[in-house]
Amino acid sequence: MMTITPPDTPLADARPRTTTFVEMIFPDQANHYGTLYGGNALGILGKAAFVTATRFARRAVVMAASERVEFHTPVRLGQMLELTGSVLRVGRSSMTVEVRGVAETLPGGGRSPALCGRFEMVAVDDAGRPRAIFDEGEAR
Repeated sequence: MMTITPPDTPLADARPRTTTFVEMIFPDQANHYGTLYGGNALGILGKAAFVTATRFARRAVVMAASERVEFHTPVRLGQMLELTGSVLRVGRSSMTVEVRGVAETLPGGGRSPALCGRFEMVAVDDAGRPRAIFDEGEAR
């Protein structure tokens, strides 16, 4: 589930800086301990960074780097992982996106911070070259 900006939202909100959605952790994402496999966690974080950056830039984006990823607590099979991506910094063609994940046990509602990552995302043109996030004269 993703939060979507309604079509009648003023132009100032057309570039949302945050995106929130959830992932359920199913057996194909878990390791032999019954927790979210680290490689799958990185993929989920990367997807959240991509969606957040694309919604903000309103352009094609690619990941240039992952600066830091931290795993705070294991995310167990059957838990819901709520992810919130936030654009922290905007340059000419690049931006820093932080993604935080909170694990929630649906029966009972217990929640705990689970993982966090920072990613450098770059807006690109059709040839894959960096391009400006904002058009010339466009308000930031």
